[in-house]
Amino acid sequence: MDIKQVLSFIKIEHTLFSLPFVLVGYFIAIDQFNIKPGIDLLWILLAAIGARGLAMALNRIIDKDIDAANPRTKDRHLASGAMGLSTAWGLAGAFLLLLLVSAGLLNQVALMMAWLPVLAFVIYPYMKRYTWLCHFWLGLCLGLAPAGAWVAIAADVHGWAAITGQFPSHTEFLWAPTVLPISIGVALWIAAFDINYARMDVDSDQEQGIHSFPSTFDDKATTRTTVQLTLLWFACFAISDPMDGIWFLAAAGLMALVNIWVVLARERFVDFQTVLFRASMLTGWVLLAALMFGFSVEPNELQID
Repeated sequence: MDIKQVLSFIKIEHTLFSLPFVLVGYFIAIDQFNIKPGIDLLWILLAAIGARGLAMALNRIIDKDIDAANPRTKDRHLASGAMGLSTAWGLAGAFLLLLLVSAGLLNQVALMMAWLPVLAFVIYPYMKRYTWLCHFWLGLCLGLAPAGAWVAIAADVHGWAAITGQFPSHTEFLWAPTVLPISIGVALWIAAFDINYARMDVDSDQEQGIHSFPSTFDDKATTRTTVQLTLLWFACFAISDPMDGIWFLAAAGLMALVNIWVVLARERFVDFQTVLFRASMLTGWVLLAALMFGFSVEPNELQID
């Protein structure tokens, strides 16, 4: 097993979805608490790599038989026999260790909260066997990315109070106006993407009893729901506290329109899924760039006692 096989197994290119929002959560936190960037960013990125690798490994292991029965996925490593199950479990263990060690190097709160994404990753592959809400659970998994990065920094300053909100002079939760709308927006954005990604497997899902949204509802409902979810994630990004200026709002509005247009115009594309993937991947990076630009021209003066 070489590094190329490992990267292919965990679909390293899909990391481009979660990484910008990990950074969004991080930069919101250091701006909110007036902290200079430091070594914590490295541990956050390593924890994110561990979490992403673990999630994909568990998904491949649990869905091995489903993948083997699907013409689109039958050539995946475990489904085709190119990788043994023991090797896949070994990789899952290694990524889990990377997540835990990196979280431990951040702070106690980050380490003690590491169970949450791990539990979400374990549950996700089973969701599709029972309900089309699996797309929203996947959104939850990725919505934890900005929240986790924010908590890692906030806990350095406030410890457990960063989550519980127990301050002598503050009654509000620090995460409520800042990273919470971002995390909800990410969850809805990923759900919208995944619903359309599942269009590729409608026939196979129906044969195997997989409860994806497109295999449960018709094509019109899938498109309509996608537009509704996109408007909702735009609203979440628009009301988030980092929205001190126009840049993040403008970027969110632009990318919402791009995502809606791609779905509505899907019949025009020779390869709709590739266009969808690129538009969705670009969304996070455009929002990150807008956030960084907004912070640079309109620095946040918020101080926390």
